[in-house]
Amino acid sequence: MKLAYWMYAGPAHIGTLRIASSFKNVHAIMHAPLGDDYFNVMRSMLERERDFTPVTASVVDRNVLARGSQDKVVNNITRKDAEEHPDLIVLTPTCTSSILQEDLANFVSRAQLEANCDVLLADVNHYRVNELQAADRTLEQILRYYLEKAQKKGELPQDKTEKPSVNILGISSLGFHNQHDATELKRLMADLGIEVNAVIPHGASVRELKNLPRAWFNLVPYRELGTMAANYLKTEFEMPFVDITPMGVVDTARCIREIGKVLNQLGAETDFEEYIDNQTRFVSQAAWFSRSIDCQNLTGKKAVVFGDNTHAAAMTKILSREMGIHVVLAGTYCKYDADWFREQVSEYCDEVLISDDNAAIGDAIARLEPAAIFGTQMERHVGKRLDIPCGVIAAPIHIQNFPVGYKPFLGYEGANQVVDLIYNSFTLGMEDHLLEIFGGHDTKEAITKSVSADSDLSWSKDGLAQLNKIPGFVRAKVKRNTEKFARDRGIDTITAEVLYAAKEAVGA
Repeated sequence: MKLAYWMYAGPAHIGTLRIASSFKNVHAIMHAPLGDDYFNVMRSMLERERDFTPVTASVVDRNVLARGSQDKVVNNITRKDAEEHPDLIVLTPTCTSSILQEDLANFVSRAQLEANCDVLLADVNHYRVNELQAADRTLEQILRYYLEKAQKKGELPQDKTEKPSVNILGISSLGFHNQHDATELKRLMADLGIEVNAVIPHGASVRELKNLPRAWFNLVPYRELGTMAANYLKTEFEMPFVDITPMGVVDTARCIREIGKVLNQLGAETDFEEYIDNQTRFVSQAAWFSRSIDCQNLTGKKAVVFGDNTHAAAMTKILSREMGIHVVLAGTYCKYDADWFREQVSEYCDEVLISDDNAAIGDAIARLEPAAIFGTQMERHVGKRLDIPCGVIAAPIHIQNFPVGYKPFLGYEGANQVVDLIYNSFTLGMEDHLLEIFGGHDTKEAITKSVSADSDLSWSKDGLAQLNKIPGFVRAKVKRNTEKFARDRGIDTITAEVLYAAKEAVGA
């Protein structure tokens, strides 16, 4: 059995809770042991929202194990219904309920007889799907439930909006810059003369879901969330969707052109070429930067990209296609969607890595020695150990990637933000060198362990002293070369003498 001490995507119930807590007045009840109810703390700390619907835990304890869970779960559902008057309660399975083989569908059927609100069991299998897959499935399930309910009652609107309109699917709590992206996408749609019919699920009411078919088309900005819902709406209501992520100048233009194509097929007369040209040549700072001397100085530099499918694929294309940077490796932890990722990035990078093993990507970074990394917070930690700057482009993320200020990654303003991230990531590595040149006070000790899990090398005091005399911008490379020299010769402790011998061996 492999110990998962760092996970890129959480367990399935986290995905379901993200969707439930994104809607207004939807309550989630999770059937789990005490200690598994950390979602509320995580949600309130990271999103920093004034008001959101917390998750309720139906705690599995020894009494539940002895007598069964049904009465307790049903009582929790009916109590929450009486106290909060929600529109919907979602019962969320967990690993514990799966292990106990609880018949949660029966629990829901009984609760529906007593509760005034709708009660739904999230249809996710904890042994087969992760957080991202569960979120996608739960969103589609909730949309399907309310649209079918409206159909049965004859409450489903039959008309389209008068002006071209769009549903933006996949904006969720705890998503990477999702709310900022939603604001930028709304601005972009307004520029194009397209009304936003709904943004789902963040901030939406389940009562509004029956109006989704009124939109002319759906926009799915993220590969991981919204695709199942878009396919359902296309199958059942013949609603076309655009799933090109508008990240970077080139793909933002591609997305806009595809939207124009869809609208023209639906009878609207649109031509967005003048808008794209004006944004690209005169408005977007990103397009200007790509032709500047600062960007030319980055040409050919090596980068490693790793993250979810959406952001890793988009960043790989931006670095290679728009900025002339050499992507030596592009990777994703979304193994369930590996074929799509390979198809997207293969022509823009040297290697493709599909893995959710943090050690594998860490070892690849150590082997390739890029000038910069673009990844998750996990790769940022790897970069710190290897003294390689890292720009964070995808979840999992820390509090600094939930900024209070406006920082989208999509659209033309998002392209500007991405340029800043790329440029600052590459130039950040010069700070130590400049401190040393101008008599700075950099007292950071060199790292003495390789990122590889199987490394047992250490540095002696005199070896560290000599290593710290080397300029910061090449210190990491010298350290890695010296460790390779020592490892090849079976040396466990690197002294100053070993460092000199390694330098001579490479002709330095």
